[in-house]
Amino acid sequence: MRRREFTKLVLAGTAATIAAPAVVRAQTTFNWKMTSFYGPNAAFYSTGPGSAKDLVKRIDEMSGGRLKIQFYGAGELIPAAEGFDAVSSGTVEMNYANSYFWTGKSFAAQYFTAVPFGLNFQGFNGWYYDGGGAQLWREVYDRFNLVPFLCGNTGVQMTGWFRKEIKTVDDLKGLKMRIPGLAGRVYKELGVDARLLPPGEIFPALERGVIDAAEFVGPYLDRQLGLHRAAKYYYTTGWHETATASELIINKAKWASLPADLKAIVENACAACNVIGEAWCQKNNAEAMEDLIKNQGVIAQPLADGIVKALREANGKILAEAVAKDSVTKKVHESYMGYMAKYKQWAGYSEAVYHEKILK
Repeated sequence: MRRREFTKLVLAGTAATIAAPAVVRAQTTFNWKMTSFYGPNAAFYSTGPGSAKDLVKRIDEMSGGRLKIQFYGAGELIPAAEGFDAVSSGTVEMNYANSYFWTGKSFAAQYFTAVPFGLNFQGFNGWYYDGGGAQLWREVYDRFNLVPFLCGNTGVQMTGWFRKEIKTVDDLKGLKMRIPGLAGRVYKELGVDARLLPPGEIFPALERGVIDAAEFVGPYLDRQLGLHRAAKYYYTTGWHETATASELIINKAKWASLPADLKAIVENACAACNVIGEAWCQKNNAEAMEDLIKNQGVIAQPLADGIVKALREANGKILAEAVAKDSVTKKVHESYMGYMAKYKQWAGYSEAVYHEKILK
């Protein structure tokens, strides 16, 4: 064999040896656990298009089985409210929930689910993807060893179900209401006894009069819980959650262990579920609302202007206090509200005109 040909063969073999570890690494299979704040069969959140299980399926299929995720609903592996700490400590790799459940960790978390009187679905997506929201979310969660992703949205939610008609702010005083997040604090400013109950406990509490009112999500999921059988007044203003985002959190070290292509798959699967889940809500809510009004005797109406004004003022007060106390919240608040101011101007020319002129 000539020296030149021998040299070519040696070099080719060396190159193959060097490349081999990269191929092996690319084929590594990861087996992860995902817990959730919601039950294993909860519509929208756990099952159906855009849900946590749908997210798991998309990641599995797009990765060719290289990222396997075992899903556990609330209580199957850990209690619902322990997902944040479980992922932070590395006990599990992932958790599916809504960030406003973790405001006890950081008030700024509220902004990544929904802010009362805040951005709608389109506006929130604009802030998250292109307005700096995603980067701020990662910054807020970084000290907890977490990497967050937007992975779903209900769109605008309903104010909720009331056993009696609410005409003035005085009608709210002493009212016992199931309501989570910042909205509960806002209601407390107006004399409401705000309580947080898991989904499965809402209907029996409302039916027995343990609570006088309850908020959950929207027509489809509310009807599934049977809330229309316990209260007939359905207020539709949706001031408290104008677009309610779902989050996926991943342990920071585990995220760093993934190769670039699997990271891209997770990010794109989350983005897909964000859009697909909201579309599912639009279709099913439209059908459910029609049924509730036409067939179930539900009285659907917006809150009186005076009540909305009082809620807005109370919300502004609470946000101002939170911003004054915490520099992280201040940074997120200024970004969110700065983006919202610009979005409101554009929406005045686009979405507002559509609702006023086209939908009539």
